[in-house]
Amino acid sequence: MTDHVEVRRRTYHDSVRLMQVSAAVQAVAGVETALVAMGTDLNLGLLADLGFVPSDAGPDDMLVAIRAADDEALQAGLAALEAALVARAGDGATLDAPAPRTVAGAARLADASLALVSVPGPHAFVEAAEALDAGLHVMIFSDNVPVAHEQILKRRGGERGLLVMGPDCGTAIVSGVGLGFANSVMPGPVGIVGASGTGIQQVCCLLDAAGVGVRHALGTGSRDLSAAVGGAATLQGLDALDRDPAVEVIVVVSKPPDHEVAERVRAAAAACDTPAVMAFIGEGTLHDAVSRVLDVLGVPADEPASWTAPAPGRRSGTLRGLFSGGTHRGEAAALAAQALGEVAGRFTADGHVMVDLGDDEYTRGRPHPMIDQRLLVHHLEEAGNDPSVGVILLDVVLGYGAHPDPADALAPAIAGAVAAGAAVVVSLCGTATDPQGRDAQVAALHDAGASVFLSNAAAARHAVSLTKGGAG
Repeated sequence: MTDHVEVRRRTYHDSVRLMQVSAAVQAVAGVETALVAMGTDLNLGLLADLGFVPSDAGPDDMLVAIRAADDEALQAGLAALEAALVARAGDGATLDAPAPRTVAGAARLADASLALVSVPGPHAFVEAAEALDAGLHVMIFSDNVPVAHEQILKRRGGERGLLVMGPDCGTAIVSGVGLGFANSVMPGPVGIVGASGTGIQQVCCLLDAAGVGVRHALGTGSRDLSAAVGGAATLQGLDALDRDPAVEVIVVVSKPPDHEVAERVRAAAAACDTPAVMAFIGEGTLHDAVSRVLDVLGVPADEPASWTAPAPGRRSGTLRGLFSGGTHRGEAAALAAQALGEVAGRFTADGHVMVDLGDDEYTRGRPHPMIDQRLLVHHLEEAGNDPSVGVILLDVVLGYGAHPDPADALAPAIAGAVAAGAAVVVSLCGTATDPQGRDAQVAALHDAGASVFLSNAAAARHAVSLTKGGAG
């Protein structure tokens, strides 16, 4: 086994990009482990946990650590690293002057109204504050930002009439431009404000499938509707969407919110001139909320498409849910609990289990499962080989930033699980124009033996039905 550790001084790439680079390197034959990340304390800890020699990298340095079977595999991994780093080097505008080193410097050179901050969490406050001082709205992709920093930034943004989306804001669409993890959707009359990344994506995709487009989808960060933050960005986003004459209906999406904050948001939504639909997980499904939106717009609310697969000889057993989207997991678990009783949120020896593989405990030292399918494949194979598991439910999220061909990575494991006697149900979140090609993804997953649903709620209900002994 050969280890390689290097530090590239004063070299910065955002976390999504480096997760994609790590996945590309780790996919090389003979590469056992790859960590390509900024040299933060967290990532230096990961380096030690993975058994590499310590490094003196700092938060402004890029850290590269590769463990390979031999020198040939190492060289192939390094080649994949360079190819992945330069793959998009030509994107964006070319500046005649040297590249700016500060947010304020970039703002002076660009005709921009929004800054996207994707730096290690402890450093996000300074960059976001500088963006606000430069008169820019801010999307903070970074996580692990102290809640006190979020409170200050959102208060400062509100005082300046600027929206702070995040921290931990993974998805947004602003005037049709997707930021972070976003799907390719048609422009249209719907405005979304949401404290949930995959929840926003699900709503966007269900609307797109019904022929309805989205003007803005304003992510607020997962803590915005907590008691500590008080819905600051949600209330501000509601007001902005209400004042936009092109928005005909507003959707508010959130994981279960704090009760008092939820009531405050409901009151603000009721005071809007624009009709608003609440979509809080645990108070109905996202599919139900989209149906209400379509009703407001006078658009027929047809059932989202699905492709069920026969399951002859299917074994009985428990339900195992494997999710890359926390909101998808939460919605499915709530539906399953109504019919099956307790659903555990962690892997257990028996009983029904639904796990968010995108949670920090599973992504530590590895790319998010929306980018890298290997963790999902591992648990899918494990569930398929477990005779106590009768039904496997998983989500597949398409769009910009996600895995380029998840069906190709998942199909062999799905086929293996089906051959072993398990039923596999897929909740597919994507649009027909997503870069992965939704229809091709559906065909590949279905051909492998999975039932595929465009509605996460419908997928969960089908999986529950199969678990209770329904027909495949």
